[in-house]
Amino acid sequence: IRLSCLMELRVIYVMTHDSIGLGEDGPTHQPIEHLAALRAIPRLHVFRPADPVETAECWALALKNRQAPSILALTRQSVPLLRTEASSDNRCARGAYVLAEADGARRVTFLATGSEVGLAMTAREALAKDGVAAAVVSMPCWELFEEQPEDYRNAVLGTAPRVGVEAAVRFGWDRWLGPHGAFIGMHDFGASAPGPDVYKHFGITAEKVAEAARSLL
Repeated sequence: IRLSCLMELRVIYVMTHDSIGLGEDGPTHQPIEHLAALRAIPRLHVFRPADPVETAECWALALKNRQAPSILALTRQSVPLLRTEASSDNRCARGAYVLAEADGARRVTFLATGSEVGLAMTAREALAKDGVAAAVVSMPCWELFEEQPEDYRNAVLGTAPRVGVEAAVRFGWDRWLGPHGAFIGMHDFGASAPGPDVYKHFGITAEKVAEAARSLL
């Protein structure tokens, strides 16, 4: 991968089992630190799409990029379809976008990637029942988001407290979360159990995401 970045080749790496979702394989097969390592490689675009629509959009972006390699980090477990409205716009092209805006003024913003975007959406619904307006930002490609104008990045991230959600280590997330943001993710190696049980064991659930948001209010 590093050599393809050095040579600026359009190589597309499609990698599965991107976290703890296929839990029975255990910690030896759960790459909780690999996303951070891959994002540190210059010129590499790391895509972690949230659903089939984002996957298609990220694939199109990888094909379009002739000057650098790309990685599609995919889950093996099922994920919900989050993008249900037809559109000709590739919303992943800017690296991150507001998937679901708050109903009213934002009181908290969830930043999530891949299979955890669905958890953020569920947490948003739970907070809405308590009268807390939350937005969900999907961040399939940090590298593309970094290239966007500051005005766009600020509009997407907003000024409300932020909660990052990714079934991986926190390393790298603080640039988006700010000094007072919270993070729901991995802090150690994984475990061997059915995927949902592993997520619950490590506190990566919609309930914990909503709880983290409430702690920032």
